[in-house]
Amino acid sequence: MTANEFLDNRAKAVYETWGKHLPGKIAFFSSETSTTNADIPLIRLNGVDDSYPPQKKSFMMLKYMAEHFGNHFEYFMRADDDLYVRTDKLELFLRSVNSSNPRFIGQTGQGNKEEFGHLGLKNDENFCMGGPGVIMSRRTLLMVAPHVRDCLKNLHSTHEDVEVGRCVRKYANIPCTWSYEMQNILYHNKSRNVAYTGPLKQQEVHRAITLHPIKNHTLLYRLHSYIQGLDIRINEGELVRLVRELASVGQETRVSLPRLDDHSAGITMSHLGMELSLQKWAPSGEEEMKVWDFISRAAFQSGATNPRHKITSSMNEGLKDITLEFMEIINRVSKERGRIIDFKDVLYGYVRWQPTYALEYILDMFLLYKKYRGEKMVVPVRRHAYMQIPLGPLYIREHRQEDLLETVQTTSGVRQLVEVVVKNGLTEMSKFNYKIPPSEPPSTTMKPKKIYFIVPLSGRFKTFQRFMEDFRQVCLVREENVVLVVVSFRPEVGEQDTREDVEALISSLQFDYPNTAMTVLQANSSFARALALELGASQCEDNSLMFFVDVDMTFSSATLDRIRLHTIKGQQIYYPVVFSEYDPEFSRKISSTDTYDHTLIDEDVGYWRSFGFGIVSMYKSELKSVGGLDTSIMGWGGEDVDLYEKVLKSGIQIFRAADPDLIHVFHRVNCDHHTLDTSQFNMCQGTRYSTYGAAHVLVKTLLENPNILAYKRANP
Repeated sequence: MTANEFLDNRAKAVYETWGKHLPGKIAFFSSETSTTNADIPLIRLNGVDDSYPPQKKSFMMLKYMAEHFGNHFEYFMRADDDLYVRTDKLELFLRSVNSSNPRFIGQTGQGNKEEFGHLGLKNDENFCMGGPGVIMSRRTLLMVAPHVRDCLKNLHSTHEDVEVGRCVRKYANIPCTWSYEMQNILYHNKSRNVAYTGPLKQQEVHRAITLHPIKNHTLLYRLHSYIQGLDIRINEGELVRLVRELASVGQETRVSLPRLDDHSAGITMSHLGMELSLQKWAPSGEEEMKVWDFISRAAFQSGATNPRHKITSSMNEGLKDITLEFMEIINRVSKERGRIIDFKDVLYGYVRWQPTYALEYILDMFLLYKKYRGEKMVVPVRRHAYMQIPLGPLYIREHRQEDLLETVQTTSGVRQLVEVVVKNGLTEMSKFNYKIPPSEPPSTTMKPKKIYFIVPLSGRFKTFQRFMEDFRQVCLVREENVVLVVVSFRPEVGEQDTREDVEALISSLQFDYPNTAMTVLQANSSFARALALELGASQCEDNSLMFFVDVDMTFSSATLDRIRLHTIKGQQIYYPVVFSEYDPEFSRKISSTDTYDHTLIDEDVGYWRSFGFGIVSMYKSELKSVGGLDTSIMGWGGEDVDLYEKVLKSGIQIFRAADPDLIHVFHRVNCDHHTLDTSQFNMCQGTRYSTYGAAHVLVKTLLENPNILAYKRANP
């Protein structure tokens, strides 16, 4: 049941989502004068308008169904256009009910406290609430339909679902189903307009047959996409069950069944047929042991940089997935037993990742046992569960270049750009200059956006030389559209003054590459990174794209592409996650002064600095809008976190992603308690300790060198 104003949105969305998957027929009932451009099966009811409450529309719809479809279907469902139906679950449910008897199925209602006694219902009478959907058997419909005009003449309320319920009770002599479970399987969300706008991974979404109300039609598409994802997982689970059953039959009958592996396509499925066990795989040595992670109120992971930490969002997501699946299995026969078990919390558990077999869980869960048939009760219970998510085969799907290009319109400028990306990769985009044809004004040459490199510097001339060699090869030789601004500070007491060497190096490069602007700003004060970045930003216009970077970093042309791609003026700031090297004396067994490969990314030689915010690209206008850097922060650290928190509070979107070409080259951190305040000193010490080496490398070093532990005990 719908109305003219909803035909092109809600009704269309229903038809394009669950409406096409019904095990039967769907029709949209609206007013006599309704018009629409949507391709939907519309029935205009004679003499019916869209006035509210839709009493006449509801009854005339029942009459029409009985006259035109009464002998063709077993069940008839009256639904609103703000309802989503799990059609597979609906069919499974109705096949369990005898359709030859009068049936009036829905979520039972008797009115709220204010309405009770004013709806014309007797104490033992009820109605099926219209929102979550009302189902009638053929016999019920054919008994009621001849009397709809009489029911319309004897209305006692403005609620059409109440009046339909009274009519059914009078002429079919049956009430709406008195069933506790109906409120779960025909589900009404009481939050109304905000219903289903948040996370969909909820117990009611997984358990229900119908979901109501969905006022915004775009949410129907979102919900349908999520439900399709659930269906894929159900099919994957059925595949695992069948493979396991085949393997079991083969063992029992000693018949050699055909293998499901396809090695030519790189598909292996034989492990899916293995018996259920937490010991599917036996390690051949200590290095191959798969460690269990422990979770309770916090997570304990021996392989993590911080072994005890808050449970991550990905962990929570996995726990929610597995517990929802588990509760569906437990409640699969709940209807027959007159009970339901609700999940409340995970008290503690263990998680292990077996990359070639499964994701394994051992969980201790707190549940509520609710019995609603016979002697009603609610009892708290605990359940220990052993669960696995078996991993299926890895599928690789390749696209030919021609296929990708065919999906793009053949306008010359766009097609030419796509050809460059497809054939040469994103790394070549920075070299790409093309002219927009006269048919696509304005006629101009498109160049990559100019990037302003802003580099703070205090001493460390050798490190600066290495940085400038990278800059020369990546930016100057390739004629990248960049500007370099170096902010040079006076050296600390006892350090060599290399400021003239810095200017000489920049002057030499400027002479060789005159088309790229390079500037050195002299700051006659002690080093302060916040002040350096503000001075560098002062050389830029508001629409300038700035890249705050340190001399410890290496980078490539692909880094420039990512800066341009992920930094969006007025919308998004890019905080790349950089790869930070460990002390090479631990990780590579060489001196830190020796030459080694800085492009190697491996958990033994470095880590992703996910909590580092010093390297960032943004437009100057965004820096101004968030309030700029705090130039009162002197020395090492603190200014990056302060700026990041300002960006968070501003509401500007932050994009974070690992950049494999941004490498932080190891250098020993000097944490001076006399020049740094307490928070800066603690932060500096934390960074210093985290760069010694990977946890497993340090543990192995300690175990192989017990004299270190003996020394520490003797010198606490």
